[in-house]
Order: sequence, then C-alpha cells, then structure tokens
Amino acid sequence: MLFKTVTRCLRLANSTRVLTVRTCTTAASPEHGANEYHHNFWKKTQEDMAGRDASNLCKLTLSKYLNLPQPKDRVQCTYVWIDGTGENVRSKTKTVDFVPKTPADLPVWDYDGSSTYQAEGSNSDVYLHPVALYRDPFRGGDNKLVLCETYRFNKKPTDTNKRCSLVQAMEKAKEFIPWFGLEQEYTLLDTDGHPFGWPKSGFPGPQGPYYCGVGATKAYGRDIVEAHYRACMYAGINISGTNAEVMPAQWEFQVGPCEGVSIGDEVWMSRFILHQVAEEFGVVVSFDPKPMPGNWNGAGAHTNFSTKEMREAGGLKYIEEAIERLSKQHIRHIQAYDPKQGKDNERRLTGLHETSSIHDFSAGVANRGASIRIPRQVAEKKMGYLEDRRPSSNCDPYAVADVMIRTICLKE
Repeated sequence: MLFKTVTRCLRLANSTRVLTVRTCTTAASPEHGANEYHHNFWKKTQEDMAGRDASNLCKLTLSKYLNLPQPKDRVQCTYVWIDGTGENVRSKTKTVDFVPKTPADLPVWDYDGSSTYQAEGSNSDVYLHPVALYRDPFRGGDNKLVLCETYRFNKKPTDTNKRCSLVQAMEKAKEFIPWFGLEQEYTLLDTDGHPFGWPKSGFPGPQGPYYCGVGATKAYGRDIVEAHYRACMYAGINISGTNAEVMPAQWEFQVGPCEGVSIGDEVWMSRFILHQVAEEFGVVVSFDPKPMPGNWNGAGAHTNFSTKEMREAGGLKYIEEAIERLSKQHIRHIQAYDPKQGKDNERRLTGLHETSSIHDFSAGVANRGASIRIPRQVAEKKMGYLEDRRPSSNCDPYAVADVMIRTICLKE
C-alpha cells in the first residue's frame, strides 16, 4: 500500500512542533479499512490539538491565504482604538474600494461600546473617528492601520479619549514647538501569565546580566523584539531604538522625537503592533508597571520633553524653570501618569529599583532615582531636554503629554 507524508505544524510558545502522519493514497488493505483509518487519523489530530491556544496555530497555513492576490480595488483598513480600560486597544477591519491617503479619506465607523466598557447595552454605539494612518505590516500592500478617536452618541469624547484634550492644549502651545520622546518598557509573558523564559518553578538568577544583554540565558524573546522593530519601521512609526531591560523578559523600545500630538499616536499604534506580533509568537505582552513583586525592576514610560527654547543655546535656564513648575504640580502629574490615577504607579515608584518615591518630587543631573533627570550631556551643553521618569509603562501618552504641556508651557 502506498502512503504520502503530511507534515502539520503546531505552533507552541517556545518552539514549533512538527506532527508527521501518513495518509493512504490507494484503496485501503483488507486488514485496515479506510473508514477505520480515517477515524483514527482524525481522532489523533483532535487529541493533538486539544487544549491548544488559538494563537499558536501554524502560521505556514495562514501564509497560503495571505499570499493570494488581493484585488486592486479592495483595501483592508484596520481601525484601532483605546477601550474603556484606558490601557488596552481593540481593532476591527473594514474593506474600502480606494487607497486612503489621509485619515480624512476614511469614513467614521462605529462599534459596540457595551463590550468595551464604554457604553450601556441600551445605547451602545460608539463612533470611531480616524486620526492617523499607517501602513499595515501584517497584510502589506496598500492595506492600512487606522488609529481612531472614540466619541459617544452625543458627539462628546469617551472618558478614555485623552487625545481630544491634548489637541486643544497643543493648539494653544504650538509656538513652543514641543518635542517628546517616550521610552516604552514592557514584559513578555507566557500565556499562563508567567514571565517568558523564566523557570516554571523558582526564579532566574538575580538582576545584573540582563540589561542590554545578549545570549540565550540573558535575553528572552529577542525574536519578538526584532519583528516588532521592523514592523514599526514599515508602518511609518518613528521608532528610534530598543534594548533588553534590567529584569529578564523585560524590554524597551523608544519612540521619538515626535512633535506634539503625534507622540501619543505613534506610541499607541506601536503598542498595538507589539501585541499582534507577540500574538503570532504565542506570547503575551504586559505593560503592567510592576509585573513581578519583590526585588525586580518595574516598568516605566520615561518621557523626554523639550521646547524650542530648551533646545537652543542657554536652554538649560528654561529646563530649570520647567522643573520648578513641575515640582508644584507633583500630585496632578502622578494622577495623570497611570490609568488608575496613581494606584498602579504606587507599586512601582517606591524609591527602589531606579525609581523615585511616589510621595516626593525630586530632580537631579544623571540621577535615575529622581522624578526628573537632567541627562549629563544636557547639563554640560546647557541645552537639550528633561526626562520625566514618573510615567508608568501602562500610561496613556496623550494624558502624559497633555499635563506636561499644560504645566510647563501654558502654566495652568
């Protein structure tokens, strides 16, 4: 009896399992009836697939369909928005019959806000207003990722639409030409919530060799980091770097410099891309500011800020004036720097592990334990930018930029 070999790929969190089965290409022999063979084959396949995470399905199978020619008059536009948690993103895709060049080319759309913590079921429509357009690194071609603001039925922004307020602040402060750069830290987890690459019982070695480390015992999940980096560049996001962080399985990427509102647009879209890249590897991304209690570093979103005056000769004077204004608004900023008005950051800003205390404001040159750090080269050149080290990794960058603009530039 003749057989052919079929290879089936099962995607696991840390590896690819290859299942090889033999299927009959001729009539079954009297000793092995065809019905019995096929019954046993599918029974074995179902057993192999039982309990598998859907995110671990074989991507080789998917590529067969994504490689099909896409009609020239059909473009897939994935609308992305912030849900009612203020830290998670959602998305859905619309087909249009043209290639959009600007967000304004695309129609306003809606979704069920009662399923995203943003509306009651009796009046659940929430509206998506396109505000930023990026190339789609997952589908390629003319397909787009579309960042959206969210609005209620009464045309007012949802509670988690912080972009609307930032747009208003930036219009008032546009003469300052403010620039932002954000250092986004995050942690990779297995689907069971355990840090990726950590022993299932016990802990890895203490912190020390992991920061900017290289090697299988020091850098966990670099494939995801590299895939995300290239995907962001393809999308058109101004991603400016990446590195392994102090805690194993923790990484950072940097976005910027970006002017005004675009810092929020690009950080939110880069987070969305990271989530989907990690999904394809069967890994979870956490932006929790303290994912592991104990003697492990937390995760922040250190925010670099400058105005035109700060970036010019003698700008250190304006940096020091900005720090003075920030010192008088510490509580206001802490409440804006994580989605739970400081409760998340309270677990991270303890004064340990390269953080300041959440209860006190501090500033210093090259001091990573201060609220505001002036980089050494900025102090030497007497011009440049300041670094606010208080924002948490799960902060809303729109809210962070908004409060910084209003405190430093508008003096509110």
